[in-house]
Amino acid sequence: MKRVIAFVLIISTFGFSSQKERAFDVGEWFKFRIHYGLINAGYATLEVNEAVRNNKKVYHAIGKGYTTGMSRFFFKVDDIYESYFDKETGNPYQFVRKIDEGGYKKNQEGFFNQTSNKVLVKDYKNDTEKTMVVSDNIQDMVSTFYYLRNHPTIDKLKVGESIVVDMFFDDETTKFKLKFLGYEDIDTKFGIVPTMIFRPLVQSGRVFKEEESLTVWISNDDNKLPIRIKASLAVGSIKADLDAFKGLKYSFKVKVKS
Repeated sequence: MKRVIAFVLIISTFGFSSQKERAFDVGEWFKFRIHYGLINAGYATLEVNEAVRNNKKVYHAIGKGYTTGMSRFFFKVDDIYESYFDKETGNPYQFVRKIDEGGYKKNQEGFFNQTSNKVLVKDYKNDTEKTMVVSDNIQDMVSTFYYLRNHPTIDKLKVGESIVVDMFFDDETTKFKLKFLGYEDIDTKFGIVPTMIFRPLVQSGRVFKEEESLTVWISNDDNKLPIRIKASLAVGSIKADLDAFKGLKYSFKVKVKS
């Protein structure tokens, strides 16, 4: 399950709204329950706070992912991802990545200069730092998904169309591509939730079975809250369901179960 919970963590911020009004605000918090087959493997949480960077108030998103029970005995995961990003543009000022996944550890911070298109990455584990050139309006792992929650063209997508965002991850810029699949009402612990379906295109290999192994269901309301995530892995499959939430900006739209 190496890096799987981490991927669910960052995916779980994935949702969309129009640029006119944000789909989230300070105080939003939600939790995902992650299953590996029939096993309750762990949880992932995300919350939005407020902080100050460059003498201005910014969003501070904090994501945590961790294994529980027997899963923790076989494969311990303790991940923290943070992003400080602009309230108007959505562009990040700083990211934090502290992960421990079965002994694989990283402890990094990145500092973005959006004017010069550069990012300074400090690696505290290896006591190194380096500056890299990046593209315009680059996003980090977490800010990418909050940025997409307010993407101006998301409501205009037709089935099969995609959006591409430049994301800085693992010391390089990668293309994060989202394909819109359509709509579906899904059964949840909260009731029947109308959703939009998206498929992030991910790199195949050690973790995921193929490029299109991941599917995400997003609430089709003003919150655009992640509801369900499914992924086919190299061995087995994983499913994450929304387990709890608070501080939503808008009322959560559900249909009563018949």
